[in-house]
Parts: sequence; C-alpha cells; structure tokens
Amino acid sequence: MNITLFSKNNCMQCKMTKRFLAENNISFEEVNIDNEPNALDWLKEQGFQSVPVITSDATTVVGFRPDQLRQLAS
Repeated sequence: MNITLFSKNNCMQCKMTKRFLAENNISFEEVNIDNEPNALDWLKEQGFQSVPVITSDATTVVGFRPDQLRQLAS
C-alpha cells in the first residue's frame, strides 16, 4: 500500500502522526508543503484546509486520528 503524509513545519499533529506511523512500522512517503508549494495547491484543489493529510490506496485521513491510522497497519 502506498501511503503519503502531507505535512508542514512546526505542526504538532504532523509530528504526532509521523511518530505514530513509525512506531507501528507503517512505511510512508512524506510531502512537506512548506518545501513543495505545488503539493499545497493540490491539497486545496482536493478541498483540504489543514494538515496532516494521509492518503493511501484505500482511504484518506485528515488530522491525527490514531483510530483511523491503525487501519493502515492491517
């Protein structure tokens, strides 16, 4: 499963999400919108207004939601 985490600098929820994914051995690719403004444009086009946004083949999670993130591990 391909998992992408959209994050930004100085975002506590982003840090908590990254830690959760790492602790649960869930591999992901991080896209930092501070470093990649095109990603920010894409997120806005999709209707997202905040980060973290975690996308996978099966689902999208917005914010730090351990209950939903656990589903990515299975």
